[in-house]
Amino acid sequence: MGLLERLRKEWFILGIVLVIAVARLEPAVGVKGGPLKPEITITYIAVSAIFFNSGLSLKTEELTSALMHVKLHLFVQIFTLVFFPTAIWLFLQLLSITPINEWLLKGLQTVGCMPPPVSSAVILTKAVGGNEAAAIFNSAFGSFLGIVITPLLLLLFLGSSSSVPFTSIFSQLFMTVVVPLIIGQIVRRYIKDWLERKKPPFGAISSCVLLMIIYTTFCDTFANPNIDLDKFSLIIIVLIIFSIQMSFMFLTFLFSTRNNSSFTPADTVAIIFCSTHKSLTLGIPMLKIVFAGYEHLSLISVPLLIYHPAQILLGSLLVPTIKSWMVSRQKALKLTRQPKAPVKV
Repeated sequence: MGLLERLRKEWFILGIVLVIAVARLEPAVGVKGGPLKPEITITYIAVSAIFFNSGLSLKTEELTSALMHVKLHLFVQIFTLVFFPTAIWLFLQLLSITPINEWLLKGLQTVGCMPPPVSSAVILTKAVGGNEAAAIFNSAFGSFLGIVITPLLLLLFLGSSSSVPFTSIFSQLFMTVVVPLIIGQIVRRYIKDWLERKKPPFGAISSCVLLMIIYTTFCDTFANPNIDLDKFSLIIIVLIIFSIQMSFMFLTFLFSTRNNSSFTPADTVAIIFCSTHKSLTLGIPMLKIVFAGYEHLSLISVPLLIYHPAQILLGSLLVPTIKSWMVSRQKALKLTRQPKAPVKV
């Protein structure tokens, strides 16, 4: 793959680096009350646009075929929204005695509270040849669950900013997340044929809006002289994130391949990716709402910004290995199910 093609493929990750650099050079443009007016354009318009776009793009009508695989769905959602955040919370009790930046540690907890992403887990499951329908269902269903459960988990584990009361958080979530999502689904019903023909770049649109949110978040950080991020904490957080991903992928693999699990190798592939991947697209806007008023919001966002490219990089590197395991496992299962030839006397 040529350099230009690689850059085109990874444009979003490069975009994150670029907007953070621009925010560092001129933070006054994107701060609250600045020329961009992020308190209106980002808090309401940009977040609503992302979830309207999600509503338009979610193919909920295609999920009925995967609906009956209840055991798989329960496993993924319980692991993602119960086990993952609880395990991170327990782990952070140990890390709290270390010199790692406390806001980055809080950011790790927010990663644990996030729902699965709509795209990356599905793309990687498809690349391996796993149960794509189950991956689509759990990504979409997890996103819907996350709208309600993720803010509750964030408030449970971290609390909200003192300037934003609980009722205000949920009223804003309803107006900027739930309502646009529902409107997007309603509009989709009427223009479904046109969407199927034209195939608008939903992912690219959401990513561009997301870059705007990331930019204004870091403008607030760099405009605040009281915030300081040490390199030691950042390096340790990167190592912890990769360790968490590897450990949880291995854990889901062990659980889903037990003799009494009843999951097929293709199911295991979907479980590995859907259970361990976390949504940046849904996560950043939710953090913006739940932690409005926090001067350390951007530091809390850093682990999620690292986790997103890390899960894609790690998943992509493991695709050949997981695919090889799945194919060999499927062949072995096929051989064991074949009737044995009768022995001639």
